[in-house]
Amino acid sequence: MGRARLFMLKARHASFYNSLLRPVPEKGEIALPVSACGRPQIPVRAILGHCLYRRVALWTITILVLLSVVCLKADVKGVRSGHDGKGGNGGQNQHKNEKPKWMSYPHLGSYYKGIKSIVPASDHVPDWPQPKIKPPSKDIRTKAQAEETRMEVPVPEPYSPYPRYSSEVYLSEFYEVQTCYLDTNHSVTVPDVFAYPGMPQGMPDPLIGSHRLLGIHDDVCFDRFGRYGSYGLGYSMEEGGTGEAMPGQSERAGADVIWSNGKVDYNGIKWGEAQELCVKANKKRFFEKADHKREIENAKKSLLDPLDKTHTPTDANGAEGKELKKITRHAVVIRTYTGFRWTSHATLNFRAMISELALGSGGEYTVHFLVHVKDESQPIFADPDAYQHILDLNIPSEFHSICTLWTEGQMRLLYPGGYSKSASNPSGQGFHSVYRSAHFPLQHFALQHPEYEHVWNWEMDMRYVGHFYEFFDRLGSWGRRQSRHGLWERSAKYYVPSVHGSWDNFEAIAAAESKASGRRPISGPILFAGRQELQKQPQAKTGFLPETCAMGNDPHGCGVGEEADLITLNPLFDAEESGWVFSKDVTGYSQLYGLPPRRTAIITASRLSRRLLLAMHEETWRLKHGMFSEMFPPTIALHHGLKAVYAPHPVYLDRKWPVEAVGRAFNGGRDGSSGGDGSPFDLKNEHNHKGASWYYHAEFGPMLWRRWLGFAMPAGRTEDGGKVGQGKVRGGFEEENGWVEGRGIGEGRMCLRSMLVHPVKWEKPEEESKGKKDEKKDERKKSK
Repeated sequence: MGRARLFMLKARHASFYNSLLRPVPEKGEIALPVSACGRPQIPVRAILGHCLYRRVALWTITILVLLSVVCLKADVKGVRSGHDGKGGNGGQNQHKNEKPKWMSYPHLGSYYKGIKSIVPASDHVPDWPQPKIKPPSKDIRTKAQAEETRMEVPVPEPYSPYPRYSSEVYLSEFYEVQTCYLDTNHSVTVPDVFAYPGMPQGMPDPLIGSHRLLGIHDDVCFDRFGRYGSYGLGYSMEEGGTGEAMPGQSERAGADVIWSNGKVDYNGIKWGEAQELCVKANKKRFFEKADHKREIENAKKSLLDPLDKTHTPTDANGAEGKELKKITRHAVVIRTYTGFRWTSHATLNFRAMISELALGSGGEYTVHFLVHVKDESQPIFADPDAYQHILDLNIPSEFHSICTLWTEGQMRLLYPGGYSKSASNPSGQGFHSVYRSAHFPLQHFALQHPEYEHVWNWEMDMRYVGHFYEFFDRLGSWGRRQSRHGLWERSAKYYVPSVHGSWDNFEAIAAAESKASGRRPISGPILFAGRQELQKQPQAKTGFLPETCAMGNDPHGCGVGEEADLITLNPLFDAEESGWVFSKDVTGYSQLYGLPPRRTAIITASRLSRRLLLAMHEETWRLKHGMFSEMFPPTIALHHGLKAVYAPHPVYLDRKWPVEAVGRAFNGGRDGSSGGDGSPFDLKNEHNHKGASWYYHAEFGPMLWRRWLGFAMPAGRTEDGGKVGQGKVRGGFEEENGWVEGRGIGEGRMCLRSMLVHPVKWEKPEEESKGKKDEKKDERKKSK
């Protein structure tokens, strides 16, 4: 009897072991549960009669159990996503023809008020979110009363967010900043940006993110001439301008002050030469390539942030022998492509970026264009004339000297063969395609440019109302201040001030949700099956972690003062079970125990450190790993313990969302985050971003941008809620400048607080047809 039992146990063990080795059934075969077909302990043969029947019965029971679990999960998810109809969040769109809840919310009209309605920041009361005090009643004036105050136009002031480079305090710490010029004759200085103190009364506050948290001024607003007038908006091409927004075409009361010191003639400007001369004049300020590693290591030994420009001692050339500090340099890399349709407004945008970031900062930033040449038959690497011909056809001449051409074929040579089949490829494009691996040219750029410690990845269809230096600098400073303690958990959530309160309270909420989840917080490199180490790991015992994270130190101080390796502009969410369409576009990783842990930030625009880019490069060429463009940088940072942060910049919504509904819609994922089950990035939930100023398919932001530029646009208001492109045409010259029946006198051109806008595929109404084709093309790619 004992031998019989022993035989049965061995048989079952052998059967289980053999089932692990059994090949996966081919397509079309029925995969039935494995059975040992040995002698049963209970007489079920009399019921089922045959081994095959037992297998079929077991398979049927298994299917029923799985279906029950799936149905229960879907029901729970529906409640979590707001299918009960109480919220305006991700999952309420149960039927294809059912209108999203948020479309029934009232529109916010105060975005479109003009400069004549500007009040001091201390008197400003936002229409939304609900203010703590009652807003003042609307000023309804007769036409005669309005005409009396028609000439009361505020005056803009020069706006400078730079450090006081000439102050004694600055010069006692840093090297003197030499003035940079637009021309080689050193005669044209960087023009000023102008802003209005205050903002139009009633202008809504951002529902997501915060100006003050990041250190960006929220007490000023920018009109189109204050923002772009210095770069050619408002004067003719003969004068060196763009010929856009000329008198009679655009309301421009009070704008002449912007050109009181003259207009810049941009004909003949060469931005590459201007940037090179600027860096050369300020050479003393920056780390040299040769001594860069030594300086960084010296800073590490002193337990100071190696990349913090305020804590890097070098030469003893300061006043009274005090050591002056050097700073690191940053590249802003703009990815464009052959066939991109340049417009005068795109030119204005990048003139502003180079002037404000590169020249105005004394060379701290340098702007580059990476131009994707789609036609790989062009001999651009063999023939200088072919190279120049591509530039002549596709890039305005003023930007030629800051362009680098590349092809997908070049990337295939850099990262040759040996890549396994991806777990999923929804786009259907090749592994080396720019759509799936837009980071490849950035990795190559980092290899070619060791002088940059950080690289900003930027896109052609992004616009910024405000000053570029303020935005880029403040995000870097904010990332440096963040503790690594609970950072991944905080960065997985949208910050909604009207729901979360102060940032300290938001941190406490994120920590409490993380603790309640039972998941261990991420504080360094993570372990998972199949994980491989990098060959070029830091020599320090703590790896990529700074000394502040060493055992025995206060965990809340871990990483404070350390530059962020990755700064994203949307949350870093857990891609697993998120419903994001590209969540399984993973190549080269062992799938024996499932896909590796992954993090993603929608929209590739971000700041990446050199060490992160080099880690990505090694993962690609040596380990043969890859992921979709928006997932690879955050995931490599996660795997190897690099510092990654989501910077909660201000995002505006077009309607009067209940603030609780904003929280449910944008943090409706697992544990109150934006990731996992219920994610706002699930394909069926992404519609909530349509009414935002920032997202890859946002409709409100681009429409607001065009109205701000002075173009008349459909207001997006109809009886059934409406959307962008619908409703009565509003805005434009006549409405800004003249009498509007039922609304009173025109309030002048719009004035907005700082905000990032995406995607702007077109600006002038006559560009709409081509721009909409581009929008639809992107939508098709994302929805595959």
